[in-house]
Amino acid sequence: MGIDRQPTLLHWNYFLAIEEDLAKLSRYVDFIGNNDSTFSLEIARILFAASSEVDVVLKQLCLVINPASSAENINTYFNEITPAIPTFCGFKVLIPRFGLTLEPWIDWKAAASPEWWKAYNKVKHERHIHFDKATLKNCLNSVAALYISLLHLYKTEATNGDLMLLPQLFNVTDANFGGTGMGRWGHYFRYNI
Repeated sequence: MGIDRQPTLLHWNYFLAIEEDLAKLSRYVDFIGNNDSTFSLEIARILFAASSEVDVVLKQLCLVINPASSAENINTYFNEITPAIPTFCGFKVLIPRFGLTLEPWIDWKAAASPEWWKAYNKVKHERHIHFDKATLKNCLNSVAALYISLLHLYKTEATNGDLMLLPQLFNVTDANFGGTGMGRWGHYFRYNI
């Protein structure tokens, strides 16, 4: 018995799994402002998964921008991504279900990583001291950052409506929304990236 396999968008599928975990978390920790500083093991786990995937995806995005790229950390990614994609840092995403607009890259500078990234590293390397940085706010921003990073990595697929399965929570603003459609595999979004 044979199986015919086609290439898939592995990073998109992983994002959808992380986002599903985030949606499940919302049943226990509401995404209202009073809970932004809430921290837990589950929030830390999602923060770790999303942030480490951001690292992988940004490295891939740098290679798309510059096939000779040797960028290997958040600071060197900045030097390749922001000149090539000037709108990257100001890209906004929505979580309409909870009335949220997130700009996870807005404070990314050449010598200063975003706050959620700093928190991720503190929790990763010194969890015994900084566990309280594994907050809902940092978690939401890390998953939003992953979503934005993937939309840019898979720009062609995003523009063509080829990112199979719609996100449960995340969407883009009107400026980046190119419409919806229905195809053989279900509903899809077209993004303006």
